[in-house]
Amino acid sequence: MSNQGVMYKVAMPYAEALVESARDSSLLDQINQDLSLISDILKKSEEIKSLFKNPLITVETKKSIVNRLFSTQVNDIVLKFLLVLIDRRRISLLDLIIEKYLQLVYQLEATVVAEISTPIVLTDIQETELINKIKDMSCSKTVKLVTKLDPDLIAGFIIKIGSKTIDTSLQGKLIHMTTYLNSA
Repeated sequence: MSNQGVMYKVAMPYAEALVESARDSSLLDQINQDLSLISDILKKSEEIKSLFKNPLITVETKKSIVNRLFSTQVNDIVLKFLLVLIDRRRISLLDLIIEKYLQLVYQLEATVVAEISTPIVLTDIQETELINKIKDMSCSKTVKLVTKLDPDLIAGFIIKIGSKTIDTSLQGKLIHMTTYLNSA
């Protein structure tokens, strides 16, 4: 099993426990928001990520930093969860645990996560139409759209929904034509 596979196996029970705790407390939406906030902070700050991964920094120091950063910004359940991860030396897996947590919550809420790569920022109208189209295609109640800007795409977009990929980009069409012409 790959290292990534092992990390997923380690992260999953923590994500499941947090989902269970959030459901029992009827705080699913609040905890989703808190974890999204933490995830955004981690994406923007390599320093915090490296701090969490550094085994030379003591547990007490990490706890102190987490308390200072998040005690006024997140629910107590999330704060206690972060402290447990530090105690068990699993805080370095926080990104992965949040990812797994959100996947589980989206499954509970019948939410489809669609990743779209586009060369330009979509307007609100374009996003709404795209979300409605994905709802129709996937028969889901809600769609979470994750947008990634990819300036290498010349035109169009690429949507990934689970294992399905819809490539309407000019780059994708050119690759498809090249493959077709080379096989002829």
